[in-house]
Formats: sequence, structure tokens, C-alpha cells
Amino acid sequence: MEDTIAAIATSVGVSAINIIKVSGPKAIEIVNSIFKGKDLTKVKGFTINYGFIMDKEETVDEVLVSVFHSPKSYTGEDVVEINSHGGIACTNKILELLLTHGCRLAEPGEFIKRAFLNGKKDLIEAESISDLIEAKNESSRKMGIKGATGELSKLIKNLREKLLNIIANIEVNIDYPEYEDAIVYTNELLDTSIKEIKEELQKILKQSNIGKMIKDGINVGIIGKPNVGKSSLLNKLLDEEKAIVTDIEGTTRDIIEGKIVLNGVTLNLIDTAGIRKTDNIVEQIGVKKSKKIIEEADLIIAIFDGSRSLTEEDNEIIKSLKDKKVIALVNKNDLEQEIDLDKLKNFNIIKTSFINNEGIDSIYEEIKKMFNLQQIDSGDYTYLSNARQISIVKNAVSLTEEIYNSNKIGTPVDLVQIDIQRLWELLGELTGDSYKDELLDEIFSKFCLGK
Repeated sequence: MEDTIAAIATSVGVSAINIIKVSGPKAIEIVNSIFKGKDLTKVKGFTINYGFIMDKEETVDEVLVSVFHSPKSYTGEDVVEINSHGGIACTNKILELLLTHGCRLAEPGEFIKRAFLNGKKDLIEAESISDLIEAKNESSRKMGIKGATGELSKLIKNLREKLLNIIANIEVNIDYPEYEDAIVYTNELLDTSIKEIKEELQKILKQSNIGKMIKDGINVGIIGKPNVGKSSLLNKLLDEEKAIVTDIEGTTRDIIEGKIVLNGVTLNLIDTAGIRKTDNIVEQIGVKKSKKIIEEADLIIAIFDGSRSLTEEDNEIIKSLKDKKVIALVNKNDLEQEIDLDKLKNFNIIKTSFINNEGIDSIYEEIKKMFNLQQIDSGDYTYLSNARQISIVKNAVSLTEEIYNSNKIGTPVDLVQIDIQRLWELLGELTGDSYKDELLDEIFSKFCLGK
């Protein structure tokens, strides 16, 4: 981190303002060399300075330059932010000048990587900033800010502190048995401490399912035979005419997607091709995709024509829904009913008529119940949400159970302590207190340039 990096921090395009960010030991010196105004090497930190960016004698742009001194900056280094006019030509020219005067173009996520390496952010905070940037609804934003401001990290750091206290006391017991002020750890005393930590980790893991749902949304596959109302349902839920609706079977031959937000969670709606036997090659591809959606979706809304008896194709659909979360819509409730509801008794059944707008609100209520979405409104949004974090906590829960069981059978405390040390180090991978360089490269490469 001995070099100085620069990148455009805003989306390049026509806008009122673009920001070019510079960080490193020569950040102020390099920007000052192309700036006409106050001497930036002498201004105070946390100041905004008016002037011009110059290419020798030519004025490039009128700018405001913010200066932040190390270590009280985002990256922990000297940082300069140039606020230029938002044209592509102006922004690119300023970046070009910075690069020719000694800066290196920053890699994706390199600014926040430096913030992590300089102790300004931990890994959970860094990943939460990425979640905050990508937040597509209010719940995602709330969860992202909880992580970015360190509240999520506190949960993990408190657990590591408890483990460290246990480790320290056991080591004192072993090395200084005559020290009377130390807690003497027996299997019985350790049993209580490990049980508490196990329960806390299990709670974090359970709540991580909520975090993942907030971040990724719920994938909802709308399936059924041709002409049962799948596209009509998609249009009703989206409140727009996104899918073509006709009386001709097989109108939808490919998946059509849309998104809505329900109780702070994004529902990724997927309208599929009608499932039936067909000789049409294009329609066969659509049917194959529909069957794949059944396998991958978090929730299936299966639609059946209530005005007709169930067919062989309907029965095949019902069989394919085993062990899935399913809402069965019995549509065309405005017509005389012929369907045998007993064959749908294993599903949550809602009667609908899209012509009369019947049953739509019931669908929303059923989804809320099935995924316990009311809990999100009452929660504090302090959740783990990405695969790396959840995988580590799963491993930590497994290790804690091993420690708990080993202690239960009377394994000597000094041997149990070895696994407690492993658990402490494992939780350190969450916050980045212990890490591998390859892991950092993978995490920060997913960020955009200038972040």
C-alpha cells in the first residue's frame, strides 16, 4: 500500500457531479500538482477547497476538492476527493492527469480493502457496505446499515471475547495453579459457558435465513398447464401488463420475470411456460425451463383451472411439487367448479378469479405466513446475509456442539481448550481478525471501481 491509487467513484455518465477519489501517501501532493487554488499541502483536513484542475496552462474543469488527512479518513491514508462537473470528458481527463502524475488506477474494491487493512473497517462492515450499495428495498437498506456501522460485528466480537476469557482462565489454571483470583474451570462450569455460546450461535444462524431472504429475495415460480391464468396472475401481482394474455394455449413459451416488495422482502416472480406434452420444439424448451424453476424456486404458486377436472398433466405437476413450499390457486372461481380439491389437500389452497380480482390479497397474506415476514418488521435487522458468513457460522455451530459433547463426557478441560481456541479463530474469519490473502482478493474484487 505504498503507492497512491485513483478511480472514478461515481457512475460515469452525464450528471451534475462526478467524484474522482485518490488515496495513498502522495494523494495530496499529486492532486495539488494539477490544482489551481489553495496549496492543498497546507490546508486543514476535512475541508473543501474551490479551484480549477489544470493541464499545464489549460483549464480542464472548475472543481471542489475535499481533503482528508491520515489516519482520520475512510481508508486510513491521505484521501482527496475531486468533485468535478459530471461530463464523461471532464471526468476522464482528470483521471488521466492523475495517472500521468503518479497515481495508479485502483482495482475493484481497493479503497475499502485499504480501509480494512488499516483497521478502519472489519470484513463484516466491508461486506455490509457492498450490501448497502446494492440494496433494492428498505429492509435491505436497514440491514446493510446495521452491518456497515458495526452493530453486526459487535455480536461476533462479544462471542470471541467470551471465548477468549475462557481460554485465558484455563491457561492460568494450568500455568499458575496457585493463583487464587482466577476462575477454576471444571467440566461443570465449562458446560454452562459453552451451552450459552452454542445457543447464541444457533440464534445467529437461524436469523441468517432472514438476512439471506432480505438480501436475495424469495424466488416465486408460477406454474401450471397452459391457459390456467399464470400470465394473468403475474400481471395482477405486478399491476402492469407485462405478460401477453390470450385464450390461445402456449402463448407463454419462455420465462417472464418481475419483482414486487412484500413486507420489505423482494418477491422475484417468474411466469413459466405452460407444462404439457407438445411436439413444438420451442415450446418443449419452455416446458423444460418450467420444470427447472420447480426445482430451484423458494415458493411455487401452482395454478389449476377450477372449472375443469384435474388432468393427467395436472397430476404430474402435483407429483413434482413434493417437499416444496406450495400455494395452490384454484382459478376461474367465477365459473361452475368441477375440480376435485381432495387431490390438492397437501397444499395451501386459495380460490381465485382473476377476472373479478378475487384472492389476490389472500396470496399476499399466505406468503407472509409461510415465510414469517411479520418477523422482519419487528426485527432489528442485525443479520448475517451472505454465503461466506453463513458457512462460517454453520461450521462454528458444529464445532461448538463437538466441544459441548466432548466436555459432557468428561474430557480434560485442557484438551477441550484446544477446540475452544479453534472456535475463537474460526469466528475471527467473520470479522477478518484472521484471514488469508486469497480470501481478501475474492471478497473485494466483487466491489465496483472507486469503492
